[in-house]
Amino acid sequence: MPPSPHRRTRHRLAADAALLLVTAAFALPLLWLLLASVDPQAQLSVRWPASPGTGNFSAVLNEDTTFRPMLNSLLLCGGATALTVGCAALAAYPLSRFPSRFNRPYLLTILFSTCLPITAIMVPVYGLFVRVNLIDTLYGTALFMAAAQLPFAIWLMKNFMDSVPKSLEEAAWTDGAGWLQSLTRVVLPLMGPGVSVVAIYCFALMWGNFFVPFLLLLSPDQLPASVTVFTFFGSYGQIIYGQLAAFAILYSTPVVLLYALIARRLGAGFAMGGAVKG
Repeated sequence: MPPSPHRRTRHRLAADAALLLVTAAFALPLLWLLLASVDPQAQLSVRWPASPGTGNFSAVLNEDTTFRPMLNSLLLCGGATALTVGCAALAAYPLSRFPSRFNRPYLLTILFSTCLPITAIMVPVYGLFVRVNLIDTLYGTALFMAAAQLPFAIWLMKNFMDSVPKSLEEAAWTDGAGWLQSLTRVVLPLMGPGVSVVAIYCFALMWGNFFVPFLLLLSPDQLPASVTVFTFFGSYGQIIYGQLAAFAILYSTPVVLLYALIARRLGAGFAMGGAVKG
């Protein structure tokens, strides 16, 4: 027996109320961030600033607090993301195009490795970096961050690559292209949205990574912005909330801009219609 209209209305109202609660749980921290960034006397509570201004932004917009750490973050995360995407494409190609009985165990091993907590391996990694003189280097830290993101990136890249018809590569092979040319000139351009998803996923996780650069980078002039956030936490529990909120907005800007720049590409889908002539 179908539910009565009155019962359906109650169910819909209950669902709407639950969604509103979830929305408020996400919106309130963002609202505090925006209000506290323009409040010279910002506290932990959400309140309208008595005299809003840009003093908090002026205080954090300097070389030591924002400019150099942000540049370090861009170099570290950008380089690690490029390395991860390139290696993931090369590793996913044979898994997608050359079926083998070892593919499934290998992919399951890759998926299992993504579940390992990174804190469990940081002690031996730190010892290894000291021995091979990679400690306190941006390129060494980028190599480790890329290796940490590589397993799931391979998994994602392989699934996207499966959507590209193999017949397109066969047509390229007929014209004399090698496997590397078919990968770079046929497969990757057609799976552009998939590559963008992998790049955004890796960059966002690396951008917010605090633990790895905190342990592997020692010099203050090489620390990324995710670590220099400690600047706003003083002794005895003192926190400069207004400047912390302003820095948080500036810190999140690159990831938001990256997503905005390629959002249209993500929505474009795989443009493969009519690519194969009958």
